[in-house]
Amino acid sequence: MKLREIKDMVNADVLTGEDILDMDVKYAFGCDLMSDVLSLVNGDTILLTGLVNIQTIRTAEMMDIKCIIYVRGKTPDELTINLAKEKGICLMSTQYIMFDACGILYKNGLKGAEHINGKSFDKSTL
Repeated sequence: MKLREIKDMVNADVLTGEDILDMDVKYAFGCDLMSDVLSLVNGDTILLTGLVNIQTIRTAEMMDIKCIIYVRGKTPDELTINLAKEKGICLMSTQYIMFDACGILYKNGLKGAEHINGKSFDKSTL
């Protein structure tokens, strides 16, 4: 799914990275714990988070995440936005809460990061 489509689905404002909106991604991961992102995510994934500090950019860089969507209308400070520009990471902000933003993307065919490398948790235990 193209970042441009994702932007439209969650009615997001692009903060930086307009030049990569035609990039394709396969997965989404919604999380505020960057340690979980580090252990569960790799490329072809967008990150949805309410955490707006510079650590989100550092984590995205390490995990080859090319887009971060900040939920609840949050926007990072100028230092964080500038680092994202420098690293080629698209930043967006949506008014949706994380649950709704993830649900919209899932409903429209974007898979959760649990599907990376063919792994999926056992839903029969729910």
